[in-house]
Amino acid sequence: MKSKSHPDSEAASANITKRIKELGDWRGETLAHVRRLIHDAEPDIEEEWKWRGVPVWSHDGIVCTGESYKEVIKLTFARGATIKDPKKLFNSSLQGNTRRAIDIRQGEKINEAAFRQLIRAAVAANSAALAARAVKKKK
Repeated sequence: MKSKSHPDSEAASANITKRIKELGDWRGETLAHVRRLIHDAEPDIEEEWKWRGVPVWSHDGIVCTGESYKEVIKLTFARGATIKDPKKLFNSSLQGNTRRAIDIRQGEKINEAAFRQLIRAAVAANSAALAARAVKKKK
């Protein structure tokens, strides 16, 4: 996945690709799969590499992160609590006021259409928040 914006994004994309290869198991396959779904849902999404090794997808702010643990791939949505989730993909971090996450375990499949919808909703939430901040600054 190449970034369209600037060299830092290209380096981030390369780091994400490297992480996927380093994982070398179901976690790498899962991370690669959700990465493709994210880009399918929002072609203008930007890849970032933050906090010493966490893949991040952003559009007008962080959309979600993709962390890899021994037992799960965790996709944390920065504004998840404000996003409608009719297919109940969020299954982690449900108590917070801001974030929501999807934990994917080995062998689990994700509802691809619903996931792409969540990505689009997260992008829309970020864009709305950015617009609201811009209006506030003008006042």
